[in-house]
Amino acid sequence: MVTKGDKAPSFSLYDADRTERSLQEFTGKKVVLVFYPGAFTSVCTKELCTFRDTLAKFNKLNAVVLGISVDSPFANKAFADANKINFPLLSDYERKVSELYGGVHRDFAGLKGYTAAKRAVFVIDERGVVVYTWVTENPANEPPYDEVEQALH
Repeated sequence: MVTKGDKAPSFSLYDADRTERSLQEFTGKKVVLVFYPGAFTSVCTKELCTFRDTLAKFNKLNAVVLGISVDSPFANKAFADANKINFPLLSDYERKVSELYGGVHRDFAGLKGYTAAKRAVFVIDERGVVVYTWVTENPANEPPYDEVEQALH
C-alpha cells in the first residue's frame, strides 16, 4: 500500500471516453486521487458530487482530481454524465492500481467474487510525492474533505 512520503507509483488507465490517461501527464500539478467502490452507489455519488462542487477550489491550488473505480469506462461515462462530473473518471477494471494504492474489498457488498476499490484519497504534490493518504475499511465513510483540501496548501 502507498504511504505518505512515497513516490506515487505510475499508472495508465482508461477514462470514461476510453482514452488512456497516465499519472505522468499531470506532472507539475498536484493530483487528488479519489478511489471509490462503485458508480451509482449512494455514498460514491455523494462523494464524487462533493469533489465536483469543490473543483474550482482545487483548480486555484494547481490541483486536478482523478476518480478511480473498478467500473468499466462505459459505466463511468454514464455515471459522469448523470452527475455532471467534470473531472476524469478512470477505469481500473483489472484492479491493479486499486490494490497497489489503497487496497480492495473482496466479495464486495456480499457479492462472491466481486472485488471493488476501497474508498481512499491520495494527494500527490507537483514532484510526484504522496503528501496525504486516507483509506477506510468502511465503504459507507466519506473522506475528510477539509483534510484533503488542507493537504493541497
